[in-house]
Amino acid sequence: MRFTKMQGCGNDYVYIDCFSEKVEEPSELAKVIADRHYGVGGDGLILIEPSDRADASMRMFNRDGSEGDMCGNGIRYVAKYVYDHGLIPASRRAARIDTRSGVRSIDLMVRDGKVAEATVDMGKPVLTGELPEPLLVRGMSLSFIGVDVGTPHAVYFLEDNAGLGSSRVAELPLEDFGGALETHEKFPNRVNSEFVEVLSSREINFRVWERGAGETLACGTGATAAVFAGVRAGKLAHEVLVHLPGGDLRIRYDEDSGHCFMTGPAVEVFTGDFQRA
Repeated sequence: MRFTKMQGCGNDYVYIDCFSEKVEEPSELAKVIADRHYGVGGDGLILIEPSDRADASMRMFNRDGSEGDMCGNGIRYVAKYVYDHGLIPASRRAARIDTRSGVRSIDLMVRDGKVAEATVDMGKPVLTGELPEPLLVRGMSLSFIGVDVGTPHAVYFLEDNAGLGSSRVAELPLEDFGGALETHEKFPNRVNSEFVEVLSSREINFRVWERGAGETLACGTGATAAVFAGVRAGKLAHEVLVHLPGGDLRIRYDEDSGHCFMTGPAVEVFTGDFQRA
């Protein structure tokens, strides 16, 4: 089975072109192929499939085999793949990708015949509760802002969460409590958790604990949720530079349309053939 490994800001996935390959039991394949010791290695598996309403469709599976509805970084790589591999005309500078949370439009920045960067219309984020909401976990009294960006997110601003024990995201021991937040009874379908250190109204530091994957170097939907939550809470401007452990993303909130737009890199790392033992 032919695969392509791609990443952006260190958020890496294994991609299978299902225009030419057939994948059975993708959930089980994700656990094997995304294993960093015995497989190709990645934060998950993404299938690129034909669509009757877009240029292609994507299905995203986390490293634990669970299927997600949307992946902000992953969809940039899908758009890059369909352009770089000739699934859309070379004259195009935009792609439409179908997801379980709807069709998303992606603007392509092409350099030397390949997509180097892409801007994704992330749609309209939605607040899912009060602003903010209280949460008690492992003796810590916290507050978060719930946001849905096609996937559920809980955004924790460090300035409002002394219970986390630090005002710097780099110092948070996410491995100690990330799993407890993900599976808290308040989130019956589990949740992605974002931790935000506000540097200014236009710049933040950010870490994420993704459901089904643990801490990752970047999360596009999470960065979008964090900026949207910051705008709604009066903490952030409408355009923000997000510093993630794996690199930077630029998030813009358009008040007229209610949509958020995410811009970031897309890099093809390598291709190969995978055969299950």
